[in-house]
Amino acid sequence: MNKIVTIERHIFEQQKHYPGATGTFTSLLYDLALAAKLISRETNRAGLANILGATEGQNVYGERQQKLDMFADEIIFKMNDHTGRLCAMASEEHDDILTIPPHYDTGKYVLLYDPLDGSSNIDVNVSIGTIWAIFRKVTSGAQGTMEDMLQPGHQLAAAGYIIYGSSTMMVYSTGQGVHGFTLDTSVGEFLLSHPDIRIPNQHKYYSVNHSYEKYWYPGVRRYVKWLQGLYGEGGKPLGNRYIGSLVADFHRNLLQGGVYLYPGDTRDEKGYQGKLRLTFEAQALAFIARQAGGYASDGAGDILDIKPHNLHQRVPLFIGNRDLVLKAEEFIRDNDKEWLDLYLPFRNGEDPTPKMNQTKNGKKKKKRAVVN
Repeated sequence: MNKIVTIERHIFEQQKHYPGATGTFTSLLYDLALAAKLISRETNRAGLANILGATEGQNVYGERQQKLDMFADEIIFKMNDHTGRLCAMASEEHDDILTIPPHYDTGKYVLLYDPLDGSSNIDVNVSIGTIWAIFRKVTSGAQGTMEDMLQPGHQLAAAGYIIYGSSTMMVYSTGQGVHGFTLDTSVGEFLLSHPDIRIPNQHKYYSVNHSYEKYWYPGVRRYVKWLQGLYGEGGKPLGNRYIGSLVADFHRNLLQGGVYLYPGDTRDEKGYQGKLRLTFEAQALAFIARQAGGYASDGAGDILDIKPHNLHQRVPLFIGNRDLVLKAEEFIRDNDKEWLDLYLPFRNGEDPTPKMNQTKNGKKKKKRAVVN
C-alpha cells in the first residue's frame, strides 16, 4: 500500500528542514488549506445553494462581483484575521490593504490573494481557482504597510493555488519544490497526490485567447504562428487549449508541458500594460513555475524581478516551459520595439499613459496592418 501523506503531515515534515522554525508559517499554510476546503464545499454545491450568479456590486476593476467571489474573499480573510500570523492582507476584490482588526495580534507575514480566479466561468461549471502569495514583513511596526505588499516576486516566502474542478487540488511551494494535494471528500483531507512536480520537457499545449489576435503586436503574432508550426522553417505544432480560467490553463500546462500567454496589446490606451494582476496572479504562478523548472516573463524579462509600484498593477504574462517562454522574449525583442518603448518605462515604475493611436503632434496614426 502506498504511503498516505496528508497536507498537514507534509507541511510539518517540511518544517523539520528549518531548525529555527516556530511553526507560525506552517500553521498559516494549513489555514489556507482549510479555507480551500470551505470554498470547495460551496463551489461544489453552488447551484443547489442559490449562490450562483452575480451580485449588484463591482470590484476595483469594474467587473461584476460574483456571489462565490465574495464568499471566497470573506472566508480567506476570516480564516486569517485573528491568528496573529499576519500583519495585513490584500485581495483582488479590494482596492486597498486589508488591515488586521486592532483587537487581534499581528504577525510577520502578509498574504495577497485572488479569492476566485476565473469567476466568469462559475455559471457554466468550468474549473475555477484561488491564487495566493505570502511575503515576509519588511517594515517595522505592528501593522503591515503597502511596502510589505509591493515586493518583487523573488522575495516570496511561499505561493500556491487551489483549483476547483472534477476534483479539488491545492498546489504550493515554499521554495523547496512544488507539491500537489488532492482533496479526498470522503475523509475531508488533502492527500499528497503530485509530489515534486516538474514541468515535462516535452511540450504539448499553448494557451491563448485567439479572439484578440487582431490587437497583438507583430512579435506576439509571429510567435503564436511559430507555436503552430506556421512560421519560419515550421516545426511540429502544439495543441491549442484555452479555458479562460488562468488557474486551470496554468495547471494543465504545469502537468503536461506548454506555455500560457496573455500579452499586452493595442485594444486601448493601457492595453500595452497587459491584463493580468501582477501581485494577485502573476507573481505566485511565476514562483511556482520557477520551482517546477519553468519560467515566467512579461515579454521583457523575469516576472519575479519586477518591483510592483501599484497594488493592482497589470502585467503581460508568458509562463510555462522555459525554452518556450525564452522564445517569446526573442520574438518580442526582434519585432516589438514599439511595445517595448511603451512598456519598459511602465515596468520600471513610470506610467506615462501614452495615447496609443496618436503621434507626438497629435495626428491620428493609421491602424496597424495585420502581420502574418
